[in-house]
Amino acid sequence: MAATVRRQRPKRLDRWAVMAVLLANLLALSDTLAVMSVDLGSESMKVAIVKPGVPMEIVLNKESRRKTPVTVTLKENERFFGDSAASMAIKNPKATLRYFQHLLGKQEGNPHVALYRARFPEHELGFDPQRQTVHFQISPQLQFSPEEVLGMVLNYSRSLAEDFAEQPIKDAVITVPAFFNQAERRAVLQAARMAGLKVLQLINDNTATALSYGVFRRKDINTTAQNVMFYDMGSGSTVCTIVTYQTVKTKEAGMQPQLQIRGVGFDRTLGGLEMELRLREHLAKLFNEQRKGQRAKDVRENPRAMAKLLREANRLKTVLSANADHMAQIEGLMDDVDFKAKVTRAEFEELCADLFERVPGPVQQALQSAEMNLDEIEQVILVGGATRVPKVQEVLLKAVGKEELGKNINADEAAAMGAVYQAAALSKAFKVKPFVVRDAVIYPILVEFTREVEEEPGVRSLKHNKRVLFSRMGPYPQRKVITFNRYNHDFNFHINYGDLGFLEPEDLRVFGSQNLTTVKLKGVGESFKKYPDHESKGIKAHFNLDESGVLSLIRVESVFETLVEDSPEEESTLTKLGNTISSLFGGGATADTKENGTDTVQEEEESPAEGSKDEPGEQAELKEEAEAPVEDTSQPPPAEPKEDTAPEEEKAAEKENEEKSEAQKPSEKKEAGSEGVPPAPEEEKKQKPARKQRMVEEIGVELLVLDLPDLPEEALARSAQKLQDLTLRDLEKQEREKAANSLEAFIFETQDKLYQPEYQEVSTEEQREEISGKLSAASTWLEDEGFGATTVMLKEKLTELRKLCHGLFFRVEERKKWPERLSALDNLLNHSSMFLKGARLIPEMDQIFTEVEMTTLEKVINETWAWKNATVAEQAKLPATEKPVLLSKDIEAKMMALDREVQYLLNKAKFTKPRPRPKDKNGTRTEPPLNASDQAEKVIPPPGHADDAKPISEPEKETRSEPADAEPLELGGPGAAEPEQKEQPTGQKPTLKNDEL
Repeated sequence: MAATVRRQRPKRLDRWAVMAVLLANLLALSDTLAVMSVDLGSESMKVAIVKPGVPMEIVLNKESRRKTPVTVTLKENERFFGDSAASMAIKNPKATLRYFQHLLGKQEGNPHVALYRARFPEHELGFDPQRQTVHFQISPQLQFSPEEVLGMVLNYSRSLAEDFAEQPIKDAVITVPAFFNQAERRAVLQAARMAGLKVLQLINDNTATALSYGVFRRKDINTTAQNVMFYDMGSGSTVCTIVTYQTVKTKEAGMQPQLQIRGVGFDRTLGGLEMELRLREHLAKLFNEQRKGQRAKDVRENPRAMAKLLREANRLKTVLSANADHMAQIEGLMDDVDFKAKVTRAEFEELCADLFERVPGPVQQALQSAEMNLDEIEQVILVGGATRVPKVQEVLLKAVGKEELGKNINADEAAAMGAVYQAAALSKAFKVKPFVVRDAVIYPILVEFTREVEEEPGVRSLKHNKRVLFSRMGPYPQRKVITFNRYNHDFNFHINYGDLGFLEPEDLRVFGSQNLTTVKLKGVGESFKKYPDHESKGIKAHFNLDESGVLSLIRVESVFETLVEDSPEEESTLTKLGNTISSLFGGGATADTKENGTDTVQEEEESPAEGSKDEPGEQAELKEEAEAPVEDTSQPPPAEPKEDTAPEEEKAAEKENEEKSEAQKPSEKKEAGSEGVPPAPEEEKKQKPARKQRMVEEIGVELLVLDLPDLPEEALARSAQKLQDLTLRDLEKQEREKAANSLEAFIFETQDKLYQPEYQEVSTEEQREEISGKLSAASTWLEDEGFGATTVMLKEKLTELRKLCHGLFFRVEERKKWPERLSALDNLLNHSSMFLKGARLIPEMDQIFTEVEMTTLEKVINETWAWKNATVAEQAKLPATEKPVLLSKDIEAKMMALDREVQYLLNKAKFTKPRPRPKDKNGTRTEPPLNASDQAEKVIPPPGHADDAKPISEPEKETRSEPADAEPLELGGPGAAEPEQKEQPTGQKPTLKNDEL
């Protein structure tokens, strides 16, 4: 048994060590235990959180609603968000900003900027000459960019999440439309930085919806591919997505479900907002016709009236989705004139007829990008609030040719739930079931560069080259490397969008600049001068398309290689041992493959070596590995035709495989030789090949952003500080309002209490008049000067009044507590006296309490009785208006002192061992009666035990003496131990307890 214990000790230590590590990690992650997601829609947003004990929950706002309007009202001294801002849109439409996401990443000449001005003429859009963008001009002193307004909304969403989670939150996943380009995505990230949020990922809203759908149907996903189409029509846009679900084998977790975005189609302006604007225009026309003969102004010129009409149009659209007609009515629309008109669903559908014709467009785009047909789609699922319009469902059902449309997903909250699941997966504080997500690139990205070529001897010309970096519908995130082999001096290359022919001309104008960045490299020539005797492996540019779909140039480096002969005499024993082990486990991998040997990085070769006279086709060689095997650049490659691209790629792949096989031959020979007799040391010196040494030189990079310049760090810091100051101002305002409300409430409550009997009983007429006068003066001050008072002044006034009324309130509270406290003290005294009386009745041989302990308890009881009687008598002599001498805190102190003494004795009785019994005078044990053996039960041994096993002896008689170190036994309870069998003296019978017979 001892050996078993020794084997278990290391396991217990390991468990404690693991628990200590887990606890340390938990403490380190205590600041990030909760994560959030923001489903940022055009009209409203949904916020969800994950924290320990609260898995994937939608956050309720201050109005206890699950959906919050994306609306901000900006005034000189205050801000409003959500429903409060939406209600302010009618009172102050110019200061209330809505649908500002449509301006993110857009320059002043973008068609969407002109469309926003036409939709909301009450907003004044200023021009930013530095970035060629627009900003909201609320007043001459108040202006905000769209990124700053979005930062305010994100900060407000975080405050909602923190109030709901009851802890600070910094990590978030934010949803963006799938059609957002690089400039728009960077604008969202800048807004999140202004808000102080750490963005774990910008996830496309269609991907988040597909993830939510797959997570809750994990059991239905198997190795058979299932193609599902999600049709999402929201307030501002429409996106159609084709998703393939199936289980795939992963390196880390085995077979896991995966979703892959196969096709995406979209319409930037097709949504519920455009329908509401059509209805608003219709209602404005009806109102103008009703007042045609009154020479009234056009209602379109009144921003407040148009805001009322837009709100009524939103309500009409919702009601007409379930009813054939409805009465639109607005009280006091303009000039105190009420508006009332009947609108039918047929009229609504006629107003939006051209919009409904555009419903099948995203479906066709998605099918074309996925290279699929409708027969391969198993189900079409509706997402988004605008899909509730019956005509939309009718046209869509006809376009997809299905029996019915799927409505088995929460159209409003699916994206928020999928995003928060992704947030939990990316966070270090949670562990979720893996779900592989493979998003797709909507807009292809390529690299363009120009260089001189010599087509004929002595004739040089410029040649423009293009390399596809990330192809359309290719998966991301991923990294790629492009190698430029024909440059030995500083040069430039350009990063642009690829073929955007799938976009309509209007969409191309909205898209903006198709040129992303110009990259200027500095230090290429110096790197060649630094390593003149090395072989150049090209200039390698490393690109990354991260989880948010944002492209970045990680680094550019110039790579050189040379052959280095290692003398065997210089090779140490440790080096030989390391080489042997690496050959066993590494398979003879070269140094350059170890440098960047990752599966996620792909390399694209620009062209063969610089010295080649034959100009091959400028085709990219795409590889799964980061670095290709070393090529012999001394021999020029054969000339290849420029037009036939596919055979060139096949040849390149075959060439790569041949080089890999040749590179593996020396290692195979080495392994084969190691199995036989080792060669002599002299032969080993001669046959040992030279080692390749790789040198990497970092190249300086200068980026010139062409699509939309990012905010400089100084401007970004100023915007962040600007939003922080506004937040502090809002907090100060809330604190002041809280102080004013507390002061006003105290005045009214105290004035009312002065007339209650319990307060009149403990106060004199003069005291009440003094308090009443002070309260009246404070009330007058609050009405006259309270609006200009600071928070400190309000708190000081409240403190002064509370100090004045403290004595009155104290006397009332004490009288309320007396009955309960005195009753509890009496009960404790009675129980303590009974306990003391019982303790003194214990026989001397069984007594466990000392005389000092019982005397101390008796003293405390007597002193408490005396204090209580004396204090109660003294209090009875005092008038009720004086400060009481019988205080509740003193009663509690006496109770604690008495209870402490009693608990001490109770604990001693609980843990004290019984004293040993004295033996009989003759020194013999009491004999059992003659019939004891006949009446005793026979003990039947269990199977597998010896027949001579002795039964457990019963407890002995009370007069039996026990050893001094005997422990009391608790039989029958949980964990009761069996008494040991003691050997009886020879010729002496076992003693039985007479009480058991």
